[in-house]
Amino acid sequence: MTNKIKMLILVLVFTLPINAIVWAAGSETTVHPAPVETEGVPFDPFDTEDGPASDQEATIQAVADPISGFNRVMFTFNDKLYFWLLKPVAMGYRTVLPSPVRVGVKNFLHNLLMPVRLVNCLLQGKKESAEAEFGRFLVNSTYGVAGLFDPAKNYPGLNPPPEEDFGQTLGHYHMGNGFYIVWPVLGPSTLRDTVGTIGDWALNPLNFMQLTQVEAGVLTEKETSYSLYGLKRVNDTSFHIGDYEALKNAALDPYTAFRNAYIQNRNSKIAQ
Repeated sequence: MTNKIKMLILVLVFTLPINAIVWAAGSETTVHPAPVETEGVPFDPFDTEDGPASDQEATIQAVADPISGFNRVMFTFNDKLYFWLLKPVAMGYRTVLPSPVRVGVKNFLHNLLMPVRLVNCLLQGKKESAEAEFGRFLVNSTYGVAGLFDPAKNYPGLNPPPEEDFGQTLGHYHMGNGFYIVWPVLGPSTLRDTVGTIGDWALNPLNFMQLTQVEAGVLTEKETSYSLYGLKRVNDTSFHIGDYEALKNAALDPYTAFRNAYIQNRNSKIAQ
């Protein structure tokens, strides 16, 4: 029972996505922070270019937020979860593990998630991106020692294409956002992206792996996926400590600013 409680705590702490930095949807205030580069890993929280924003702002304002009361409560809950649990754990993790090790973990987990990106590239008819994803996977899984390193970055034809997911695939075929929602622990989403998460889950190898623990023997698929997701969230956060705080402090209304930023980020990705 104790182990199960510990596992539940890990899930609550570690599955808070790094895109808590990009909560989204419709209002007149839009934040355009400059890209931040942390420990050699380029980080653009909104993944969008500066420039005239009138068209995007009109799109953002069209996204419904009928449950804003619930969303604001969940925003506050996730905010506290970040400051009280995720951030302290990530800071300790960063102190113990040097940057090259954490980059290796990041590369390894990103390589494992290739099926999600590949299938969604194919579903959107992006042949070149699909070829690049598959080529990168082959090179990094072999010469990159199971994905711990990224030798594919040295080949121009294997440059990382824009990452795809099923929510973007639905948007590619003109399915609207529906309405904005902030999930506890999981963070910002829309009705469309929530549906898309189900498709991504079915393609995600992390959900179907089993690890062996010396004392407990073989872990269940659920325990393994929780552990790997926890590792991914802590590892990702360790590269970006301070970015969320800076964005939050710069906003007059953090909920509105992060909501706009999330929708703007998703629109930008779908348009690529």
